[in-house]
Amino acid sequence: MSTRTVRLDAESEQLLEKVRRAKGLSVSAALKRGLVVLSDALDAEGPATTPYAIYQALDLGPGGSGRAKARRAKAEVARMIRQKARR
Repeated sequence: MSTRTVRLDAESEQLLEKVRRAKGLSVSAALKRGLVVLSDALDAEGPATTPYAIYQALDLGPGGSGRAKARRAKAEVARMIRQKARR
């Protein structure tokens, strides 16, 4: 068993005291129950979305979002800048 030091703001301190009095729990028991509830809620949410999963969902199609092949990148950037300057 380990010891933790936790700083609570005034609102959190009041909530902890309210829970502790309502349920007749010690501070440690109230915090343990809170951690169990939070853990269960996180399990119910399922796994967190990873950046790769978001990328896959974008479905950019063949070639992704590139406007030109990599070997022509410098020339293509210059062309796009000239094209934008004409507008």
